[in-house]
Amino acid sequence: MTEYDNSDKENFLYPRSSYYGQFKPEDLVFNANLQEFAQKVGYIVSLQTGGKITSEEAYTQIKQLWKKLKQSKKELGINDKPPTES
Repeated sequence: MTEYDNSDKENFLYPRSSYYGQFKPEDLVFNANLQEFAQKVGYIVSLQTGGKITSEEAYTQIKQLWKKLKQSKKELGINDKPPTES
Protein backbone atom coordinates (compact mmCIF):
# COMPACT_ATOMS: atom_id res chain seq x y z
CA MET A 1 0.00 0.00 0.00
CA THR A 2 1.33 3.43 -0.95
CA GLU A 3 1.46 6.09 1.74
CA TYR A 4 0.27 9.57 0.88
CA ASP A 5 1.45 12.73 2.53
CA ASN A 6 -0.87 15.50 3.65
CA SER A 7 -0.25 17.55 0.50
CA ASP A 8 -1.79 14.78 -1.64
CA LYS A 9 -4.89 14.82 0.55
CA GLU A 10 -5.03 18.63 0.52
CA ASN A 11 -4.70 18.71 -3.28
CA PHE A 12 -7.50 16.18 -3.61
CA LEU A 13 -9.86 17.86 -1.14
CA TYR A 14 -9.03 21.45 -2.10
CA PRO A 15 -7.93 21.56 -5.75
CA ARG A 16 -6.71 24.92 -7.02
CA SER A 17 -7.39 26.36 -10.43
CA SER A 18 -4.90 28.54 -12.23
CA TYR A 19 -5.27 32.29 -11.86
CA TYR A 20 -5.70 34.15 -15.15
CA GLY A 21 -6.38 37.68 -13.92
CA GLN A 22 -4.04 40.64 -13.91
CA PHE A 23 -1.11 39.63 -11.74
CA LYS A 24 -0.77 41.40 -8.46
CA PRO A 25 0.38 39.42 -5.41
CA GLU A 26 -2.64 40.45 -3.34
CA ASP A 27 -5.04 39.37 -6.12
CA LEU A 28 -3.33 36.00 -6.37
CA VAL A 29 -3.59 35.44 -2.61
CA PHE A 30 -7.23 36.54 -2.55
CA ASN A 31 -8.01 34.22 -5.45
CA ALA A 32 -6.57 31.30 -3.48
CA ASN A 33 -8.66 32.34 -0.46
CA LEU A 34 -11.76 32.62 -2.63
CA GLN A 35 -11.23 29.17 -4.10
CA GLU A 36 -10.81 27.71 -0.60
CA PHE A 37 -14.02 29.46 0.49
CA ALA A 38 -15.94 28.03 -2.47
CA GLN A 39 -14.66 24.50 -1.83
CA LYS A 40 -15.55 24.60 1.86
CA VAL A 41 -19.01 26.03 1.17
CA GLY A 42 -19.57 23.17 -1.25
CA TYR A 43 -18.67 20.63 1.42
CA ILE A 44 -20.90 22.32 4.00
CA VAL A 45 -23.83 22.36 1.57
CA SER A 46 -23.29 18.68 0.80
CA LEU A 47 -23.23 17.82 4.51
CA GLN A 48 -26.44 19.76 5.10
CA THR A 49 -28.15 18.25 2.05
CA GLY A 50 -27.10 14.78 3.21
CA GLY A 51 -28.57 15.36 6.65
CA LYS A 52 -25.24 15.31 8.48
CA ILE A 53 -25.59 18.87 9.80
CA THR A 54 -28.58 21.14 10.32
CA SER A 55 -29.42 24.17 8.23
CA GLU A 56 -28.52 26.38 11.19
CA GLU A 57 -25.10 24.70 11.54
CA ALA A 58 -24.49 25.12 7.81
CA TYR A 59 -25.48 28.78 7.96
CA THR A 60 -23.22 29.43 10.95
CA GLN A 61 -20.23 27.73 9.34
CA ILE A 62 -20.69 29.55 6.03
CA LYS A 63 -21.10 32.86 7.86
CA GLN A 64 -17.78 32.26 9.68
CA LEU A 65 -16.06 31.42 6.40
CA TRP A 66 -17.52 34.58 4.82
CA LYS A 67 -16.19 36.73 7.66
CA LYS A 68 -12.76 35.15 7.24
CA LEU A 69 -12.82 35.83 3.46
CA LYS A 70 -14.00 39.40 3.99
CA GLN A 71 -11.22 39.98 6.55
CA SER A 72 -8.59 38.64 4.14
CA LYS A 73 -9.88 41.03 1.44
CA LYS A 74 -9.58 43.94 3.85
CA GLU A 75 -6.10 42.91 5.03
CA LEU A 76 -4.89 42.53 1.44
CA GLY A 77 -6.16 46.02 0.62
CA ILE A 78 -8.34 44.90 -2.26
CA ASN A 79 -10.77 47.65 -3.27
CA ASP A 80 -14.45 46.99 -4.01
CA LYS A 81 -14.37 49.23 -7.05
CA PRO A 82 -12.76 48.02 -10.29
CA PRO A 83 -9.90 50.17 -11.57
CA THR A 84 -10.96 52.97 -13.88
CA GLU A 85 -9.71 53.01 -17.43
CA SER A 86 -7.54 55.98 -18.40
